[in-house]
Amino acid sequence: MISDKKEQLTDLMLKMYENSTEAIFFFTREGQTISMNPAAEKIMNVHVLEQLKKGAENALCTVCIGYTSESDLTTCKDCYFTSSSHEDFSSFQVFLETEGKGITPYAATFHVIDAEKGTRVFILRDLSVQFETQSKLEQNTMMKNVIKAQENERKRISRELHDSVAQELLSAVVDLRALKYMTDDKDVLKKTNESTTTLIRLMDDIRNLSVELRPSALDDFGLEAAFRSHFKRLEESSGLSVDFVSTIERNRYETEVETVFYRICQEAVFNAVKYAHVETVQVRLFEEQNILHLIVKDEGAGFIRGSNPLGTGLGLYGMNERAELVLGNVTISSEIGEGTTVHLRVPLKEQREMAE
Repeated sequence: MISDKKEQLTDLMLKMYENSTEAIFFFTREGQTISMNPAAEKIMNVHVLEQLKKGAENALCTVCIGYTSESDLTTCKDCYFTSSSHEDFSSFQVFLETEGKGITPYAATFHVIDAEKGTRVFILRDLSVQFETQSKLEQNTMMKNVIKAQENERKRISRELHDSVAQELLSAVVDLRALKYMTDDKDVLKKTNESTTTLIRLMDDIRNLSVELRPSALDDFGLEAAFRSHFKRLEESSGLSVDFVSTIERNRYETEVETVFYRICQEAVFNAVKYAHVETVQVRLFEEQNILHLIVKDEGAGFIRGSNPLGTGLGLYGMNERAELVLGNVTISSEIGEGTTVHLRVPLKEQREMAE
């Protein structure tokens, strides 16, 4: 019975050694290669593989960039091959120059399995996918922080313009109007009226700029109210008619989601005004299967994909970048003479938590 179990265990260990996706090396005390599995052979270039098979001492050193210590990302100081305390290298990170993949990070273990003979095993697990995932997470986190900082600064400047600059201008208008009752000089009154008109126009511009920077309706009342307010101002300033239909039932969504929808809609409608040469744009806001949708459609000039039609502003790349921050995506379809449709889809919180 014991003999059968040993044979079974030996068979299983051999199968693991042959079929494992982890690279496994066995070395002597002197650093000569005893054996390596197919996964290990696969990551070595021909020259190094030949040296390893010949049993050349420390052949692995020719492709090892170094391991990660407490003080350095890559170092050869107190190398795991030469260190007298192999317990320190039961789990660590190492970088190797591999065949076809360049410098690759690995999670490694290196320890003695036969103290009498000095046989050591070196096992490597590729960390490339984990590093890419971590890098993407860091990029997304950084982008979220940047956009959050931008929106907070927009909000601060918006309130400063509305509460301070606009109020000061209003006081100046009141003072100018008071001059009407202080003089009968027609030239002074004419100049006063002209200055009053200029200041009122400037006040309107500042209020519009304040709203464009960060609409208070978005923070106070939510997405639908912010859209309606934005479209009303747009119709007054540009003459564009926005056919807006909303069937959403919720009053509020997450702040990040509301900001993404508002900014992408703002950009899409702006592009329609600037490039599509239309008088009407259709905007639809709705939920479907716990996904929030925004569709901005015009029947204008259209464009050919890949021709960079959206000019400056966010553009397709910027729209997608914002959408990805809330696990959403943007698709843009367009044909010359048949208009453009921008479709934003973002899973709502419950689905995003499942996806994460």
